[in-house]
Amino acid sequence: MPRTVITGGAGFIGSHLCDHFMAQGHEVICIDNLLTGSRDNIAHLEQEDGFRFVLHDVTRYIEVDGPVDHVLHFASPASPADFERLPIQIMKVGAMGTHNALGLAKAKKARFLTASTSEVYGDPEVNPQPESYLGRVNPIGIRGVYDEAKRFAEALTMAYRRVHGVETRIVRIFNTFGERMQLDDGRALPNFISQALRGDPLTVYGDGKQTRSFGHVSDLVRGIALLLESDVWEPVNIGNPDEVSLLQVANEVIELTESKSELSFLPLPPGDPKVRRPDIQRARDLLGWAPSMSRIEGFKRTIADFRARIDAKKS
Repeated sequence: MPRTVITGGAGFIGSHLCDHFMAQGHEVICIDNLLTGSRDNIAHLEQEDGFRFVLHDVTRYIEVDGPVDHVLHFASPASPADFERLPIQIMKVGAMGTHNALGLAKAKKARFLTASTSEVYGDPEVNPQPESYLGRVNPIGIRGVYDEAKRFAEALTMAYRRVHGVETRIVRIFNTFGERMQLDDGRALPNFISQALRGDPLTVYGDGKQTRSFGHVSDLVRGIALLLESDVWEPVNIGNPDEVSLLQVANEVIELTESKSELSFLPLPPGDPKVRRPDIQRARDLLGWAPSMSRIEGFKRTIADFRARIDAKKS
Protein backbone atom coordinates (compact mmCIF):
# COMPACT_ATOMS: atom_id res chain seq x y z
CA MET A 1 0.00 0.00 0.00
CA PRO A 2 1.68 3.27 -1.10
CA ARG A 3 1.82 5.99 1.58
CA THR A 4 1.03 9.49 0.38
CA VAL A 5 1.38 12.68 2.43
CA ILE A 6 -0.77 15.63 1.30
CA THR A 7 -0.13 19.01 2.92
CA GLY A 8 -3.13 21.30 2.80
CA GLY A 9 -5.19 18.12 2.49
CA ALA A 10 -8.28 19.62 4.14
CA GLY A 11 -8.42 22.41 1.59
CA PHE A 12 -10.48 22.60 -1.59
CA ILE A 13 -8.03 20.90 -3.96
CA GLY A 14 -6.22 18.95 -1.26
CA SER A 15 -9.39 17.19 -0.11
CA HIS A 16 -10.17 16.06 -3.66
CA LEU A 17 -6.63 14.69 -3.88
CA CYS A 18 -7.22 12.79 -0.63
CA ASP A 19 -10.33 11.28 -2.23
CA HIS A 20 -8.41 10.27 -5.34
CA PHE A 21 -5.50 8.58 -3.62
CA MET A 22 -7.74 6.82 -1.09
CA ALA A 23 -9.73 5.45 -4.02
CA GLN A 24 -6.45 4.25 -5.55
CA GLY A 25 -5.69 2.21 -2.43
CA HIS A 26 -3.08 4.52 -0.91
CA GLU A 27 -2.64 5.19 2.77
CA VAL A 28 -3.18 8.95 2.97
CA ILE A 29 -1.75 11.24 5.63
CA CYS A 30 -3.53 14.59 5.42
CA ILE A 31 -1.67 17.47 7.09
CA ASP A 32 -3.42 20.81 7.57
CA ASN A 33 -3.51 23.60 10.16
CA LEU A 34 -7.09 24.52 9.07
CA LEU A 35 -6.17 28.16 8.46
CA THR A 36 -8.24 28.05 5.26
CA GLY A 37 -9.01 24.32 5.08
CA SER A 38 -11.93 22.63 6.82
CA ARG A 39 -12.50 19.29 8.54
CA ASP A 40 -15.87 19.23 6.75
CA ASN A 41 -14.02 18.61 3.47
CA ILE A 42 -12.53 15.35 4.76
CA ALA A 43 -15.19 14.26 7.28
CA HIS A 44 -16.32 11.47 4.96
CA LEU A 45 -12.77 10.03 4.99
CA GLU A 46 -11.94 10.20 8.67
CA GLN A 47 -13.49 6.84 9.54
CA GLU A 48 -11.88 5.11 6.57
CA ASP A 49 -9.04 2.67 7.08
CA GLY A 50 -5.82 4.09 5.71
CA PHE A 51 -6.71 7.76 6.22
CA ARG A 52 -5.13 9.89 8.93
CA PHE A 53 -5.59 13.59 9.62
CA VAL A 54 -2.75 15.48 11.32
CA LEU A 55 -3.41 18.99 12.63
CA HIS A 56 -0.09 20.69 11.97
CA ASP A 57 1.41 23.89 10.58
CA VAL A 58 3.89 22.86 7.89
CA THR A 59 5.98 25.99 8.46
CA ARG A 60 7.23 23.93 11.42
CA TYR A 61 9.21 20.71 11.06
CA ILE A 62 7.15 17.87 9.56
CA GLU A 63 7.57 14.45 11.15
CA VAL A 64 5.93 11.32 9.76
CA ASP A 65 6.64 7.86 11.14
CA GLY A 66 7.39 5.03 8.74
CA PRO A 67 7.96 5.04 5.00
CA VAL A 68 6.52 7.65 2.64
CA ASP A 69 6.23 7.19 -1.13
CA HIS A 70 4.81 10.55 -2.19
CA VAL A 71 4.68 14.06 -0.75
CA LEU A 72 2.18 16.42 -2.38
CA HIS A 73 2.60 19.99 -1.15
CA PHE A 74 -0.70 21.86 -1.45
CA ALA A 75 -0.66 23.93 1.73
CA SER A 76 -1.25 27.63 1.12
CA PRO A 77 -4.01 30.21 1.26
CA ALA A 78 -4.86 30.91 -2.38
CA SER A 79 -7.71 33.41 -2.53
CA PRO A 80 -7.17 37.06 -3.52
CA ALA A 81 -8.91 37.94 -0.24
CA ASP A 82 -6.07 36.12 1.55
CA PHE A 83 -3.39 38.19 -0.18
CA GLU A 84 -4.30 41.13 2.07
CA ARG A 85 -5.59 39.12 5.06
CA LEU A 86 -2.79 36.54 5.35
CA PRO A 87 0.25 37.87 3.44
CA ILE A 88 2.90 36.73 5.92
CA GLN A 89 1.37 33.28 6.30
CA ILE A 90 1.36 32.91 2.51
CA MET A 91 5.04 33.83 2.28
CA LYS A 92 5.96 31.53 5.17
CA VAL A 93 4.19 28.47 3.77
CA GLY A 94 5.67 29.13 0.32
CA ALA A 95 9.17 29.31 1.78
CA MET A 96 9.39 27.43 5.10
CA GLY A 97 6.51 25.09 4.33
CA THR A 98 8.01 24.09 0.99
CA HIS A 99 11.40 23.65 2.65
CA ASN A 100 9.93 21.35 5.31
CA ALA A 101 7.89 19.35 2.79
CA LEU A 102 10.97 18.90 0.59
CA GLY A 103 12.94 17.89 3.67
CA LEU A 104 10.40 15.17 4.38
CA ALA A 105 10.60 13.91 0.79
CA LYS A 106 14.40 13.90 0.94
CA ALA A 107 14.50 12.03 4.26
CA LYS A 108 11.97 9.43 3.07
CA LYS A 109 13.31 9.19 -0.51
CA ALA A 110 9.79 10.03 -1.64
CA ARG A 111 8.60 11.58 -4.89
CA PHE A 112 7.66 15.24 -4.34
CA LEU A 113 5.02 17.27 -6.18
CA THR A 114 4.43 20.93 -5.44
CA ALA A 115 1.38 22.99 -6.32
CA SER A 116 2.46 26.04 -8.24
CA THR A 117 0.10 28.40 -10.00
CA SER A 118 -0.65 30.41 -13.11
CA GLU A 119 0.07 33.41 -10.89
CA VAL A 120 3.79 32.83 -11.55
CA TYR A 121 3.08 34.40 -14.97
CA GLY A 122 1.73 37.56 -13.31
CA ASP A 123 -0.16 39.95 -15.61
CA PRO A 124 1.04 38.27 -18.80
CA GLU A 125 2.00 39.90 -22.08
CA VAL A 126 1.74 36.51 -23.80
CA ASN A 127 -1.57 34.71 -24.28
CA PRO A 128 -1.94 31.76 -23.89
CA GLN A 129 0.87 31.26 -21.38
CA PRO A 130 3.31 28.41 -22.13
CA GLU A 131 5.60 27.01 -19.42
CA SER A 132 8.54 28.71 -21.17
CA TYR A 133 7.09 32.19 -20.50
CA LEU A 134 8.96 33.75 -17.57
CA GLY A 135 6.15 36.05 -16.51
CA ARG A 136 5.57 39.68 -15.57
CA VAL A 137 5.18 39.88 -11.80
CA ASN A 138 5.19 42.89 -9.49
CA PRO A 139 7.04 41.62 -6.38
CA ILE A 140 5.85 44.48 -4.16
CA GLY A 141 2.21 44.55 -5.24
CA ILE A 142 -0.69 43.14 -3.21
CA ARG A 143 -0.63 39.91 -5.24
CA GLY A 144 3.16 39.68 -4.99
CA VAL A 145 3.06 37.71 -1.73
CA TYR A 146 1.37 34.77 -3.48
CA ASP A 147 3.15 35.15 -6.84
CA GLU A 148 6.61 35.29 -5.31
CA ALA A 149 5.91 32.58 -2.71
CA LYS A 150 5.07 30.20 -5.54
CA ARG A 151 8.01 31.30 -7.69
CA PHE A 152 10.31 30.73 -4.71
CA ALA A 153 8.73 27.32 -4.11
CA GLU A 154 9.48 26.33 -7.70
CA ALA A 155 13.09 27.51 -7.38
CA LEU A 156 13.58 25.65 -4.09
CA THR A 157 12.04 22.50 -5.56
CA MET A 158 14.51 22.61 -8.44
CA ALA A 159 17.39 23.23 -6.03
CA TYR A 160 16.48 20.09 -4.06
CA ARG A 161 16.33 18.16 -7.32
CA ARG A 162 19.75 19.37 -8.46
CA VAL A 163 21.57 19.22 -5.12
CA HIS A 164 19.90 16.32 -3.29
CA GLY A 165 18.50 14.27 -6.16
CA VAL A 166 14.91 14.48 -4.90
CA GLU A 167 12.42 13.29 -7.53
CA THR A 168 10.33 16.40 -8.09
CA ARG A 169 7.26 17.45 -10.05
CA ILE A 170 5.80 20.95 -10.47
CA VAL A 171 2.18 21.56 -11.50
CA ARG A 172 1.13 25.09 -12.49
CA ILE A 173 -2.57 25.24 -11.67
CA PHE A 174 -4.85 27.57 -13.62
CA ASN A 175 -8.25 28.79 -12.42
CA THR A 176 -9.85 25.74 -10.84
CA PHE A 177 -13.35 25.52 -9.43
CA GLY A 178 -15.70 22.92 -8.06
CA GLU A 179 -17.39 21.42 -5.05
CA ARG A 180 -15.99 22.37 -1.60
CA MET A 181 -14.72 25.82 -2.58
CA GLN A 182 -15.24 28.24 0.29
CA LEU A 183 -18.53 30.11 0.02
CA ASP A 184 -16.70 33.37 0.79
CA ASP A 185 -13.58 32.43 -1.16
CA GLY A 186 -13.05 35.84 -2.73
CA ARG A 187 -12.40 34.56 -6.26
CA ALA A 188 -14.75 35.52 -9.07
CA LEU A 189 -16.74 32.33 -9.59
CA PRO A 190 -17.52 31.44 -5.95
CA ASN A 191 -18.36 35.10 -5.36
CA PHE A 192 -20.78 35.09 -8.31
CA ILE A 193 -22.45 31.83 -7.23
CA SER A 194 -22.84 32.84 -3.57
CA GLN A 195 -24.18 36.27 -4.52
CA ALA A 196 -26.61 34.87 -7.07
CA LEU A 197 -27.99 32.24 -4.69
CA ARG A 198 -28.49 34.86 -2.00
CA GLY A 199 -30.09 37.31 -4.43
CA ASP A 200 -27.32 39.87 -3.97
CA PRO A 201 -25.81 41.91 -6.81
CA LEU A 202 -22.92 40.13 -8.56
CA THR A 203 -19.71 42.10 -8.09
CA VAL A 204 -17.87 42.60 -11.39
CA TYR A 205 -14.55 44.40 -11.23
CA GLY A 206 -13.59 46.79 -14.02
CA ASP A 207 -15.62 46.32 -17.20
CA GLY A 208 -15.63 42.53 -16.79
CA LYS A 209 -13.78 42.01 -20.06
CA GLN A 210 -10.77 40.46 -18.32
CA THR A 211 -10.60 36.77 -19.13
CA ARG A 212 -10.08 33.57 -17.19
CA SER A 213 -9.99 29.89 -18.13
CA PHE A 214 -12.01 27.77 -15.71
CA GLY A 215 -11.24 24.09 -15.19
CA HIS A 216 -13.17 21.71 -12.95
CA VAL A 217 -11.31 20.19 -10.01
CA SER A 218 -11.89 16.64 -11.29
CA ASP A 219 -9.85 17.39 -14.41
CA LEU A 220 -7.12 18.97 -12.31
CA VAL A 221 -6.85 15.96 -9.98
CA ARG A 222 -6.59 13.62 -12.97
CA GLY A 223 -3.80 15.76 -14.42
CA ILE A 224 -1.92 15.87 -11.10
CA ALA A 225 -2.11 12.08 -10.77
CA LEU A 226 -0.74 11.64 -14.30
CA LEU A 227 2.08 14.09 -13.60
CA LEU A 228 2.99 12.37 -10.34
CA GLU A 229 3.22 9.02 -12.11
CA SER A 230 5.23 10.41 -15.04
CA ASP A 231 8.92 11.16 -15.48
CA VAL A 232 8.22 14.83 -16.29
CA TRP A 233 10.16 17.10 -13.94
CA GLU A 234 9.69 20.41 -15.76
CA PRO A 235 6.68 22.56 -14.78
CA VAL A 236 3.42 21.55 -16.43
CA ASN A 237 0.36 23.76 -16.91
CA ILE A 238 -2.90 22.08 -15.93
CA GLY A 239 -5.99 24.07 -16.79
CA ASN A 240 -8.75 24.51 -19.33
CA PRO A 241 -7.81 26.67 -22.37
CA ASP A 242 -11.47 27.61 -22.90
CA GLU A 243 -11.09 31.37 -22.32
CA VAL A 244 -14.11 33.39 -21.24
CA SER A 245 -14.72 36.93 -19.95
CA LEU A 246 -15.77 37.39 -16.34
CA LEU A 247 -18.79 39.35 -17.55
CA GLN A 248 -19.96 36.30 -19.51
CA VAL A 249 -19.36 34.06 -16.49
CA ALA A 250 -21.45 36.37 -14.28
CA ASN A 251 -24.34 36.21 -16.75
CA GLU A 252 -24.03 32.42 -17.05
CA VAL A 253 -24.22 32.07 -13.27
CA ILE A 254 -27.34 34.25 -13.11
CA GLU A 255 -29.00 32.11 -15.78
CA LEU A 256 -27.99 28.76 -14.23
CA THR A 257 -29.12 29.77 -10.73
CA GLU A 258 -32.32 31.40 -12.06
CA SER A 259 -31.40 34.37 -9.90
CA LYS A 260 -32.90 37.84 -10.08
CA SER A 261 -29.55 39.36 -9.14
CA GLU A 262 -28.16 42.26 -11.13
CA LEU A 263 -24.55 43.23 -11.83
CA SER A 264 -22.61 45.70 -9.71
CA PHE A 265 -19.45 47.17 -11.24
CA LEU A 266 -16.53 48.19 -9.03
CA PRO A 267 -13.00 49.45 -9.86
CA LEU A 268 -10.48 46.82 -10.97
CA PRO A 269 -8.17 45.82 -8.08
CA PRO A 270 -4.48 46.69 -8.56
CA GLY A 271 -2.47 44.01 -10.33
CA ASP A 272 -5.51 42.02 -11.43
CA PRO A 273 -4.42 40.13 -14.57
CA LYS A 274 -6.24 41.04 -17.79
CA VAL A 275 -5.90 37.61 -19.38
CA ARG A 276 -5.33 34.09 -18.08
CA ARG A 277 -5.25 31.08 -20.40
CA PRO A 278 -3.00 28.03 -20.28
CA ASP A 279 -1.04 26.59 -23.14
CA ILE A 280 -1.53 22.88 -22.36
CA GLN A 281 0.50 21.39 -25.22
CA ARG A 282 3.10 20.00 -22.80
CA ALA A 283 0.38 18.25 -20.78
CA ARG A 284 -1.16 16.85 -23.97
CA ASP A 285 2.15 15.62 -25.37
CA LEU A 286 3.86 14.30 -22.23
CA LEU A 287 0.92 13.22 -20.05
CA GLY A 288 -1.80 12.51 -22.59
CA TRP A 289 -4.00 14.87 -20.56
CA ALA A 290 -6.73 17.25 -21.64
CA PRO A 291 -9.76 18.57 -19.76
CA SER A 292 -12.97 16.62 -20.26
CA MET A 293 -15.65 18.48 -18.27
CA SER A 294 -17.37 21.43 -19.90
CA ARG A 295 -17.51 24.74 -18.09
CA ILE A 296 -21.31 24.72 -17.92
CA GLU A 297 -21.53 21.17 -16.54
CA GLY A 298 -18.90 22.07 -13.93
CA PHE A 299 -20.81 25.23 -13.04
CA LYS A 300 -24.01 23.19 -12.53
CA ARG A 301 -22.26 20.81 -10.13
CA THR A 302 -20.66 23.65 -8.20
CA ILE A 303 -23.91 25.60 -7.95
CA ALA A 304 -25.69 22.51 -6.57
CA ASP A 305 -22.95 22.11 -3.94
CA PHE A 306 -23.08 25.79 -2.96
CA ARG A 307 -26.88 25.75 -2.81
CA ALA A 308 -26.88 22.74 -0.46
CA ARG A 309 -24.37 24.35 1.89
CA ILE A 310 -26.08 27.74 1.91
CA ASP A 311 -29.43 26.05 2.65
CA ALA A 312 -27.82 24.01 5.43
CA LYS A 313 -26.56 27.22 7.03
CA LYS A 314 -30.06 28.65 6.99
CA SER A 315 -31.63 25.65 8.71
